[in-house]
Amino acid sequence: MTDKTLTPTGHAEPVTFTRDMLEWLPWLEPLSESELTPRHMDGLVDAARAKSPYFRLLARDPDVLGARTRTDKDIFYNTDAGLPRAERELAAAATSRLNGCIYCASVHARFAATYSKRVEDVDRLLAEGTGAQLDERWNAIVAASVALTSIPMTFDTTHIDRLRAAGLDDLSIADVIQAASFFNWANRLMLSLGEPTR
Repeated sequence: MTDKTLTPTGHAEPVTFTRDMLEWLPWLEPLSESELTPRHMDGLVDAARAKSPYFRLLARDPDVLGARTRTDKDIFYNTDAGLPRAERELAAAATSRLNGCIYCASVHARFAATYSKRVEDVDRLLAEGTGAQLDERWNAIVAASVALTSIPMTFDTTHIDRLRAAGLDDLSIADVIQAASFFNWANRLMLSLGEPTR
């Protein structure tokens, strides 16, 4: 299997997980940058997101996009307490890997590698999947993320106990749950609206 395949539209769609920077092509027409009103920009929260076709597509419902973006930013950027940023990104990368969202996995694996400096471990997760052996702390985070992603009711006290034994406090455990749960939803949204491309 090669690392890309040509779609009917002729672009190169990646078929293997990677930390490379990818683009994303929507199947529905996003708003153009010139169509964005102040209300759309408020929904984007961050003006730089106007460059992204994904966020311009979601901007068709600016109120929902605004709530989605503020939730995303609070989960991943509000690191005053709880889980370090690298491990929030690990939870999102593991969730995206399990769901088959190559685009999201590339983004969050890149962040996990950058913030943790554990490039080989992140690449192992991408190459081998969520059963890859990392270390006990990361294995516990991945296992909890997988349980929440596959069938949420399979996440139970054994996952909490394992996370606690690996050194996570209650706020850190809440961050694992939030990062994995948010990306379980976000992957499905992105996978239903478009596809990654090189």
